[in-house]
Amino acid sequence: MGLEAALWRAVAFYRGASLVYAAALIVKNFGEYAHPLGGWAVLAVMVVWTLCATYAFSDARRRGWPLLAADLAVAAGCLLATAWVETPANIADGRPTLPVSWVAAAVLAWAVAGGKRTGVTAALLLGGVSVLVHLAAGTPGTAGPATFNGIVLLFLAGLVVGHVVKLALDAEARLARAVELEAATRERERLARRIHDSVLQVLALVQRRGQEAGGEAAELGRLAGEQEAALRALIGAAGEAGVPGRDSGGGNAQGAGAGDGHAEDADADLRPLLNGHASPAVTVSTPATPVRLPVPAAREVGAAVAAALDNVRRHCPGGTRAWVLLEDDGAGDVIVSVRDDGPGMPRGRLAEAAAAGRLGVAQSIQGRIRDLGGTVSIVSAPGQGTEIEMTVPAGPREW
Repeated sequence: MGLEAALWRAVAFYRGASLVYAAALIVKNFGEYAHPLGGWAVLAVMVVWTLCATYAFSDARRRGWPLLAADLAVAAGCLLATAWVETPANIADGRPTLPVSWVAAAVLAWAVAGGKRTGVTAALLLGGVSVLVHLAAGTPGTAGPATFNGIVLLFLAGLVVGHVVKLALDAEARLARAVELEAATRERERLARRIHDSVLQVLALVQRRGQEAGGEAAELGRLAGEQEAALRALIGAAGEAGVPGRDSGGGNAQGAGAGDGHAEDADADLRPLLNGHASPAVTVSTPATPVRLPVPAAREVGAAVAAALDNVRRHCPGGTRAWVLLEDDGAGDVIVSVRDDGPGMPRGRLAEAAAAGRLGVAQSIQGRIRDLGGTVSIVSAPGQGTEIEMTVPAGPREW
């Protein structure tokens, strides 16, 4: 995971920075050591292990307990070597151990790998080694505040870092799950729009024409109506359960051809796409200059407009007129409005339709524009027609 890799990089940085500090103290004090060559030997071990540990911990496959145990053993050995390299008098005076804060890198590694319990365990082990330094040097009574302050700092480092790492990894996992669920929901909504634009509309048409024709066609229409209701219920149940839908490749029946022949990251002029809806009953008004959107956005806007006009044809009396207006407000937004002079809708009608699984507005229009980062405004009243205003950003988006 990305966060875990960043944590291990932070441990590697701390290991290197604390090595520089320990090396500076060894260079400064080696003339006062009981065994100066021993000080250089300990420094050499620290340098070699810093390089080896940095490389080893960089790969998640090697971050097992053997490596962690070796890291702690090297840190404990360098710490214990202080009793041999330093003079008892310097140890009694409270001079820092040879590796000083470098040993805390092993505690941090245990905390990152296993959480606060393992971090605290490593800190207690190294704290015990710090006490052994005084015992081995023959100065047990001089293990005063400085020694215990170091042990407490190791303990706090293992506890706090381990706890924070656990919280951070849990938060990253929850975020990944939320992103996955959002992607699944968006995919399901796209599938629902495709189904509404194709299968459900065909089934509704067969039902209506079958009832009009009568006879055997009426039975066919009845079966089509049952299948339409079952499919709507299935889509609704998938939405409540958060089941992702997968588009099997059947394109959108309305507006799927927008931008054909263009790369997905190219722009398309929205005017020709909307002008294709012009008819004796539909008046389309567009600016004299191109109104450009990314090709995927143009396709979705075109499909939303097609769905709005299809609702006019399906739910309004014959002879109802519709007007499509395209505007570029010059401030980064493209506005498309679809207005009709039909009977309008009573208050609450859209909510009832969405609850019944009728997705013409909820998904084919509002869902598409919402996925583009835009907004939809619907104004309707009985006897006053309906106006749907769709506003989408003209800037590029990730697809």
